[in-house]
Amino acid sequence: MAAKLKKGDKVIVLTGKDKGKTGEIDLVMPKENKAVVNGINISIRHTKQSQQTQGGRLPKAMPIDLSNLALVDGNGKATRVGFRMEGDKKVRFAKTTGEAI
Repeated sequence: MAAKLKKGDKVIVLTGKDKGKTGEIDLVMPKENKAVVNGINISIRHTKQSQQTQGGRLPKAMPIDLSNLALVDGNGKATRVGFRMEGDKKVRFAKTTGEAI
């Protein structure tokens, strides 16, 4: 099945503590049905100091379920993603505006 959300897409969070926030997808994990969004779902990780890194409390973006994310269309609103054939290529499009992504 083709991916509705991909790395680099601008998304909005639909539910949870970060509801309404927008960000860009850094990593998609299709097997776990999760994605890591830059600046969303931040958790504090306590790390031990080593020769390479400074230890302490470091903020880290944790994965969020794909069902809690929606793509942002050209108008800045949440939209669903559809697929259509343009010539011989399969393209994603925003259901609200109909424009190709």
